[in-house]
Amino acid sequence: MSVDIKTKVQGLDPNVKAQDIKDLAAKTGNIYESIAIMSKRAEQISVELKSELHGKLNEFATTSETIEEILENKEQIEISKFYERLPSPSVIATQEFTNGDLTYEYKEFIPQAEE
Repeated sequence: MSVDIKTKVQGLDPNVKAQDIKDLAAKTGNIYESIAIMSKRAEQISVELKSELHGKLNEFATTSETIEEILENKEQIEISKFYERLPSPSVIATQEFTNGDLTYEYKEFIPQAEE
């Protein structure tokens, strides 16, 4: 069973810190590949957190007769504040990459035959 992202990042500093480019490039041999890997992981984390947040907010959603009146309750506000305090997906992805917690693989390129 995988560990929940929110659990993993509880002690993580949400502030962006400068990274040594040589350290990032050393893992793949190319800084651009390293950045591409981290950005794809950050996008995965972002989608996962957004989906989870919307699901939790919908559990507490109360709607009324008119569309304009969508009431927010205390639970929704607390959940939103919790997610706002989490580090950004890019900070989480960078931390995973530098710690070696991120696995990646290259797709094999098969050139098309010319006709």
